Amino acid sequence: MKSTFPWLPAGPALLFAPADRPDRFEKALERADGVIVDLEDGAAVDGHEEARQNILENPLPRERTILRITGPGTPTFAEDVRFAHQAPYDVVMVPKIRSEVPAELAGLKIIAMIETPEAVINIKEIAQNPSVVGLFWGAEDLAAELGGTTSRLTEKENPLRPYRDPQRLARTLMIMHAAAAGIATIDAVHVDFHDDEGQYLEALDAAGCGFAATACIHPAMVPAVRRAYMPSEEELARAKAIVERANDEVGAFQLDGEMIDMPVVKQARITVARAGQSV
Repeated sequence: MKSTFPWLPAGPALLFAPADRPDRFEKALERADGVIVDLEDGAAVDGHEEARQNILENPLPRERTILRITGPGTPTFAEDVRFAHQAPYDVVMVPKIRSEVPAELAGLKIIAMIETPEAVINIKEIAQNPSVVGLFWGAEDLAAELGGTTSRLTEKENPLRPYRDPQRLARTLMIMHAAAAGIATIDAVHVDFHDDEGQYLEALDAAGCGFAATACIHPAMVPAVRRAYMPSEEELARAKAIVERANDEVGAFQLDGEMIDMPVVKQARITVARAGQSV
């Protein structure tokens, strides 16, 4: 998908790979569009030095790789930041951001994680930080930070198990402020990797809202995410017809009984771009 964003992920399906399992790096790259090599949940505190070495000794393509380090306030943060400045990857995902992006991260391309109440309240300032090229949010961490027990409604509350209101608010504010700042957004993981339909519907909504990608914690989730972000044949055909007509029209026009104006044309161009085609 073409964009004026300063950075975009390599594709819609991003797969986490734990830094303490270097045998999974290449496998993750084969299965997904991009890999998030993970030093946070993917490496024990007492094994961090070895995990960093794993990253150096098992390099992946720079343009398809994101490095996630540990967050501010953790025992490994300072060393992770030093490592990030020397690592082969310049896009760094930083968890547990609160009121601001730490100054020591300057010079890196930062994907700031919105997963604390402070980050939600300060999204505007975080999104406008010159080092920040993207935002990603964490539903489960936010639930815990709020003192909650689940990020989603229980089956008793709603069989479809949508996100609770605080999570929906954080997700909405994130994409709004990211768009205003001209940076990309990545949607949160769907933790039930056996729920193919749920993952598909959630990614379908993410694509419709304007997210650039969805993060996955298991390779089984990748096909559903890719399918959700790829327009159907019918959607693509309609979008191409709109764009083609728009090239010959000035102002609004009718197509198949529908009034088409510039916002609809812009949506059609986005659909065509998501399919990797041009008109």
